[in-house]
Amino acid sequence: MRLSFIKPVYAHCDLPCGVYDPAQAHIEAQSVKAIQEKMAAFEGDDRVRAILIKEERAELVKHHLMVLWADYFKPVHLEKYPDLHDKFWKAIKQASECKHHNEPEEGQKLLEQIDEIAKIFWETKKA
Repeated sequence: MRLSFIKPVYAHCDLPCGVYDPAQAHIEAQSVKAIQEKMAAFEGDDRVRAILIKEERAELVKHHLMVLWADYFKPVHLEKYPDLHDKFWKAIKQASECKHHNEPEEGQKLLEQIDEIAKIFWETKKA
């Protein structure tokens, strides 16, 4: 039985576009880097809290990147950007590295990798 009031809807991604944005990953990565920059000044419980927050934020970066990778980008994007999988893989691995390291350079590298992905994202949104 087909319901006559239900019409098929077609969208590029899981929901009509507009819900995906690499800015979410970027904001979390900025938090990671900010904590890395301030880490040397923290002692005791403040240092422990900073490490926990840094790791939580790095995990959120990974989550937001994986959602973009799995839900927004499609095979047609890989045709135009054949290194897209590699960019995501490296950025997700870099977020993990930020959990292991406190040097702000690691956070900066993550931000740059997210910016590369964001550039591709916005190019695909214009198409």
